[in-house]
Amino acid sequence: MSTKRIVVIGGSAAGPKAASKARRMDENAEITIFQKASDLSMASCGYPYYVGGFFDNRSQLLCSPAGVVRDANFFWNAKKINTRVLTEVTRIDREQKKIEFTDLTTGKKGTAAYDKLVIATGSLARKPPVPGIDLEGITTLQSLSDADYLRKIKDEGVIKKAVVIGGGLIGIETLEALHLAGIHITIIELLPQLLIFLDKQMARLVEKYVQTKANVILQNGVASFVGENGILKAVKLQDGTEILCDLAVVAIGVTPNNKLAKEAGLTIGETGGILVDEYMQTSDPDIYAVGDCIEIPNLITYRPVHAPFGDLANLQGRVAGENLISGNVVKFPGTIQTGICKVFDYAVGSTGLSEQNALKQGYTNIETVVNASLDKPGFMKGNLLITKLVVDKQSGKMLGAQVIGPGDVSKQVAIWAMAIKGKFSIDDMVNADLPYAPPFSLAIDHSIATAHIMQNKLKGLFKGISAEQLKNKLKEKAPMLLLDVRNPNEFEEVRLGIGERLIPLGQLRNRLNELPEDKNREIITWCKISLRGYEAALILEANGFTNVKVLEGGIAAWPWSREK
Repeated sequence: MSTKRIVVIGGSAAGPKAASKARRMDENAEITIFQKASDLSMASCGYPYYVGGFFDNRSQLLCSPAGVVRDANFFWNAKKINTRVLTEVTRIDREQKKIEFTDLTTGKKGTAAYDKLVIATGSLARKPPVPGIDLEGITTLQSLSDADYLRKIKDEGVIKKAVVIGGGLIGIETLEALHLAGIHITIIELLPQLLIFLDKQMARLVEKYVQTKANVILQNGVASFVGENGILKAVKLQDGTEILCDLAVVAIGVTPNNKLAKEAGLTIGETGGILVDEYMQTSDPDIYAVGDCIEIPNLITYRPVHAPFGDLANLQGRVAGENLISGNVVKFPGTIQTGICKVFDYAVGSTGLSEQNALKQGYTNIETVVNASLDKPGFMKGNLLITKLVVDKQSGKMLGAQVIGPGDVSKQVAIWAMAIKGKFSIDDMVNADLPYAPPFSLAIDHSIATAHIMQNKLKGLFKGISAEQLKNKLKEKAPMLLLDVRNPNEFEEVRLGIGERLIPLGQLRNRLNELPEDKNREIITWCKISLRGYEAALILEANGFTNVKVLEGGIAAWPWSREK
């Protein structure tokens, strides 16, 4: 049997993973990676943290777990994989089963034959098509050279004002990196909220926190970049505002880099990603594609999505690598689009569908709940978590969860991701067997407590009202009694200030005579997180009040200003 020739186009994450897995499956295959950039196997999700100075050694972005830089020598000595860096593949000839390439250092052209080909060309940063986009001082944070450029700016410490364009994951991470570099930031987002994968209330809570670190401008886009002698001086917005700055980082998302695949006649999907099956095989049986250049199915809606996440790229690379050698034996089924980002002392994570996304996808019979609590007991210095859960009412199946706050968000999102991927229902979740000890969690973990509230809501025991719904009622001047059931000292410290009355929970049974005689009058109860608010609602219902609702998440999840 002749030696199998494998060519991989792209050397960032998915490509090297496919090559490495193929090598583990077959010691004798001839494997070559072609990489347009100068570096290989970069931990690109680490760029913002290198820019921000979380670590200073650039080579850590390129190191194996053993601390060896993954360069050409490493790939040959450790893995017997040929690598050609600074080499651009310009054409795929499917008939002759070869690729054409250009050495970017010498300009020399060449060809390489393949039996199996892997396309891992990644994604391209979107740029707004506006005047001045080519001025010096405008960058993205897509490549290691971008990270080097921004790190140099941090180290020099000359630039004091910057604009970040785009309020998605990369925009938020870039904002933190530049803020740590001592730069005053304005973040601009065309949409009415930051982090579009969150629902409005959750995004508003994040925005409120980000505003303590940077200037946030929503529902406004860039009209042009203003320069002097070819150098950026300001960003002009669509409403005419000019923001003076010496640096602008464009982070408005990415598009699949499908150029080579398209020119080779491979099928491109509706999102612009290369179409692959669950084996990572393209429309050509000898060509596989992985990473940010492909589209994959969403496992909840079964619709194609572009999901440019580093973890998925590595998982896809592993599947392709095995299938290159063994035929199509392993599968990558798709994604539920789990993501997380660090926002200073906060974390923001989500998995599955948000409420607004579920409605857009045609889910009409859904229920949501917001829960606020600490991640572990107060005596163990617990921090706040706020979770919004979305379920399908009929089946009780979980569709999505969003978690934000200074608490252990990552653990919570991981729990929900596994539950949603495993198609758990709320009834499966309410008795989940999770680890408990005070240094790590509450006796009833925050995720299980969220499921309890949802179960109570589905049974009709808990009648909730969201912060947004209450805000709308206030706008409409709806007749209702607003009841804060915390203690007087808590009330003095902070309150919503929307016309509420204070009756502490412990006094409520003895002060029912102070409540409206009309038992059908709407009453909204709350406390800090609304556990006492729920108990107050049950007391009122037991005493004949018929229209009582609990403000979900209480004061902790209120996304607007509060009275101090």
